[in-house]
Amino acid sequence: MSAELGIAISRVAPLYNLVLVGVVIYLFVKLFLVRLKNKKVYLVPWKLLFFAVAVYIIEQVLTVLRQAKLIVIPAHINGFFELGIIAIFIYVLLLQKQHLRQEYRTALISAAVTGK
Repeated sequence: MSAELGIAISRVAPLYNLVLVGVVIYLFVKLFLVRLKNKKVYLVPWKLLFFAVAVYIIEQVLTVLRQAKLIVIPAHINGFFELGIIAIFIYVLLLQKQHLRQEYRTALISAAVTGK
């Protein structure tokens, strides 16, 4: 019974993941299309995260096609996609850290100049 449940979940999980990614893409589109009142909003990390989601979508589509036996690719290919996603996440964190450091320095300099 539990083995059959595990097989059923392993077949359906990539499809559910794609549906949930559809919701995430909708939220990204809403984020990118909204008119920002503050033009200084730093959207570069969000654009890179959107790219990481696109890589995830490619990975999941290949997984679904492989499970449906429409394409024949080795399972270890998923590891390359996941490595790319992790690398993008790390790069986003480093970009955000650099941006915050720059904003902090700018705030300190402006506070020193104005005497606040």
